[in-house]
Amino acid sequence: MMHEMKHPLAFVPTMGALHAGHQSLISLARRCAPHVAVSIFVNPLQFENPDDLAKYPRDVAGDTEKAKSAGADYVWAPTVEEMYPAEPIIIKAGPIGNLYEGVHRAGHFDGVVTVVKRLFDLVQPEVAIFGEKDFQQLFLIRQLVHDLDLPITIVAAPLVREPDGLAMSSRNIRLDEAGRLSSLVISRALREASQATGFANQRGVLHQVLATEPGFTLDYAEIIDESNFQLATPDTGAARAIIAGWVNGVRLLDNMPMQVANS
Repeated sequence: MMHEMKHPLAFVPTMGALHAGHQSLISLARRCAPHVAVSIFVNPLQFENPDDLAKYPRDVAGDTEKAKSAGADYVWAPTVEEMYPAEPIIIKAGPIGNLYEGVHRAGHFDGVVTVVKRLFDLVQPEVAIFGEKDFQQLFLIRQLVHDLDLPITIVAAPLVREPDGLAMSSRNIRLDEAGRLSSLVISRALREASQATGFANQRGVLHQVLATEPGFTLDYAEIIDESNFQLATPDTGAARAIIAGWVNGVRLLDNMPMQVANS
């Protein structure tokens, strides 16, 4: 399959369960290169819980149709044996892989960067597209490409929201009606924080708004420096609010750029 792909090639790696957010990545890929490849692979290395891996939605036929209609020339769904013919050599995501998302999911980002490096080796794309919704993942993949000096341009695709503001995710279908309403507190907190001045105030607004929704359980809500994932300071050039939490037993992620106060 890889040998038949024409170059220059823009690549969109996915774990399937495609939705309009993924389709926006594929549309962006079309603008980045004349040929577009999409992979569908549920990576066992990034699941700590075998139950979660077993429950992960799989619909290769439906996903292939959605990918093609969004502009993919190639849809490739490798088997675990194709991806890992031998015991995979795990690449470490480094210290930033242990922050935020990494705190509750030990080894998760090692699994992410390991599979992405393997996909890059097999597909050999000139460009790869990743969504800003998984902002920490995007940061770590950029770091991987930089550290290993890979000849690949990483393009970030803007986060796509449902009409009610909820960040698009394959997990949203698991929310019941009440949970869906509770989940809207996340985008509301981000919008209100983005109108505040100064990182301390923005962080305060995030936490105040999130605390108004009893159906939402907070994991973290922080303002970080996009360049190093440390807490934003007055010297930060680009800042972003990142949020994770639980509604109905479903873990939701979101983020939004924050205004850096003019000094």
